[in-house]
Amino acid sequence: MNPLQRFVGTMRYAPVDRAPFIAPGGWPETVARWRQEGWDGRSFEELYGTESWHWVSHLAFPNPPFEEEVIEEREQTRVIRNHEGILMEIPRDWRDSSMPHFLRFPVETMEDFRRFAAERLQPNLDARLGPQWEAQCAAWRTRQSPLIIMTDRWGGFFGPLRNLMGLENLCIAFYEDPALVEAMMDHIADLIIAILDRVLQTTTIEMYAFWEDMGYKGGSLLSPAHVRRYMLPRYRRVVEFVRSRGVELIGLDSDGDVSELLPIWLEAGINLVWPFEVQAGMDVVALRRQFGRDLRMTGGIDKRALAQGPAAIRRAVDAVMPLVADGGYVPALDHSAPPDISWANVCYYLEYLRERLEKG
Repeated sequence: MNPLQRFVGTMRYAPVDRAPFIAPGGWPETVARWRQEGWDGRSFEELYGTESWHWVSHLAFPNPPFEEEVIEEREQTRVIRNHEGILMEIPRDWRDSSMPHFLRFPVETMEDFRRFAAERLQPNLDARLGPQWEAQCAAWRTRQSPLIIMTDRWGGFFGPLRNLMGLENLCIAFYEDPALVEAMMDHIADLIIAILDRVLQTTTIEMYAFWEDMGYKGGSLLSPAHVRRYMLPRYRRVVEFVRSRGVELIGLDSDGDVSELLPIWLEAGINLVWPFEVQAGMDVVALRRQFGRDLRMTGGIDKRALAQGPAAIRRAVDAVMPLVADGGYVPALDHSAPPDISWANVCYYLEYLRERLEKG
């Protein structure tokens, strides 16, 4: 089977030759370490036979982006405005994997949001899709790997609002300015639908995915009651549109402990969630027992095991194999690989996982 057939078959609980085999991503510091320890830069697809999926993730970003600029130079840090309009303080040697100190966000009032939306959150599809879009769609018609549209960081109803207001300000706004919260959610739903309408006129896709990142180790950053009241109706609008255009899989990416949100996401029609961080208490085998086959999953292999060596790696991989056999699941790390993972250990992980998948 090719990767497209294998992915679709797995998610339909149909017989497949084996589960999909995908490589981990790494932090910039992790990639640098792997190169120092012997990685020659060749893809995991070439080295280990992993599968590459087509991800399109930039379509809902603010467009045009803000011009990134340095606002102030300090002794050990600098204050910058990033491409999303967020004012932040960062170390001089800052990398994307470290957390900046957020100073100010672009939206504080309804007027701020209306201006931001008018200037940077319009469909303007020619600019968003780019001049090669039609040619790219023509190439995708003969694809052998799944095509996934994920409106990364700006396609959801909590994550993008956090980008606009900041976490603390957003959480307060649910109580003090719910009209602003609803206006932002409605606009983002309209934007997603407008983008997907154009995309789905020119190509089919295997999955559309939201981005939220609204969980932490102790649970959800927003109460289930608020998710149900504010987010569920907007999820349903988008899901109903996408389903009406023939898309079977609706995904969602959120870190942390999202167990209390899964019933709401399933009710909305979202049927594939990731990455299920083990250190936040997520157990994909237990979640399958709880939610059944309505919940498809990706992730769930404890990334911390890869820093510990072969025995821990084998235990982590073996723990998810019952779910691999059941279907509706793609085994993968529960987040990007941090820099405590050696090149030797990531190679061992890929070799052992491939061996287990091939044995069935």
